[in-house]
Amino acid sequence: MSTNKFGRVDAENNVFVIDGSERKVGQYPGVTTDEALAYFVRKFEDIAAQVRILEQRVANRVDSLGMKKMAAKLMEDLKEPAAVGDLADLRRRVGNLDSKISSLVSEKQEASKEATAEALAKRIAIADRAEAIANQDASKTQWKTSGAEMTKLFEDWQALQKSGPKVSKSEADSVWKRFSSARTRFETAKRAYFAGLDATNKQVKAKKNSIVEQAEALAAKGSDDVAGYRKLLDEWKNSGRTPGKSDDALWARFKAAGDTIFAKKSETAVVENAEQEKNLAVKLEIIKDAQAIDPTKDLAEAKKALLVIQQRWEKAGRVPKDKLRETEDKLRAVEAKVRAVEEDQWRKTDPAAIERSNSVTAQLEDSIKKLEQDLAKATTGGDAKKVKDATEALAARKAWLEVVKASMA
Repeated sequence: MSTNKFGRVDAENNVFVIDGSERKVGQYPGVTTDEALAYFVRKFEDIAAQVRILEQRVANRVDSLGMKKMAAKLMEDLKEPAAVGDLADLRRRVGNLDSKISSLVSEKQEASKEATAEALAKRIAIADRAEAIANQDASKTQWKTSGAEMTKLFEDWQALQKSGPKVSKSEADSVWKRFSSARTRFETAKRAYFAGLDATNKQVKAKKNSIVEQAEALAAKGSDDVAGYRKLLDEWKNSGRTPGKSDDALWARFKAAGDTIFAKKSETAVVENAEQEKNLAVKLEIIKDAQAIDPTKDLAEAKKALLVIQQRWEKAGRVPKDKLRETEDKLRAVEAKVRAVEEDQWRKTDPAAIERSNSVTAQLEDSIKKLEQDLAKATTGGDAKKVKDATEALAARKAWLEVVKASMA
């Protein structure tokens, strides 16, 4: 039996802590008593480390609201933790921080009042300026300049929302409604002003010129970006038509650029296909090596071998699309085989799983003893139905017990 100042371990590896009175904190079968005790001492050290972190944060005055939550969680965790050590001292240390944390929270709240008032004043200034822009005479408004300023005001508002001090929802909402209303009125007036202008054709032509220039730029640099060209084609279709022959001329330039891009794509595809076929041959050889891995013989060596296989796989490069799923599935199958053996070994060595299995085994053995007694009584009494029921129940319990024992092997 192993002991220390704050706990002990009995012959069955049950671990107890001295916490006012003696309390069982758990069991760790299959190891020495020293190892069992050390396991729960480490749990205590983990909690003690969190207490030290909280003390340091309080000393450094870091995030008072976060410290309050952390202290509350620690006090909850320290009620009856599965750990061996001076728990009373940890509770005392956390409790001693309560007043200091409350004081820090109050200081932070006081300091934030002035910052909050300043943030609200900035929002009001943004709303005031937005209303001034929206209230301009439409015939004298410089729409480009005013639009850029309105956009900047909106960006300033977003920046305040994202990184500035928090403002109460009621105050912020009322100012936002003013600002949003001013933006809406400005945009409505802007659209109404330009609705009467004969600028549609110029806009369409400018848009198509831009699309053609982008397509020609792709073709000029030898790009094979077919997807990018098709996106430009969608933009072309949605941009409308311009009158006269200018639209046809633009289309001829656009189509010529597309022909160049598609031709380059075809050349690239030929080269890529040849390269990917070579990569496929390499990966098929890698799969053969991977399938030879047997994790049931030596899991550690199997994992090392699999890591080397995965590194070779990544270096091998891409394979043809129609072979991608087939080759990837074969490698994934090997990975799954190694993972399954690893999980099985963990399950068999997991203290919690062992404890649960032992508990189930004990319950089944007790049930079997009782059923054997019931069967004996029923046989003596000559009750055929009870004999049949007890026999079937006994067989089921024994079969279940065998399954449990097999899973622990």
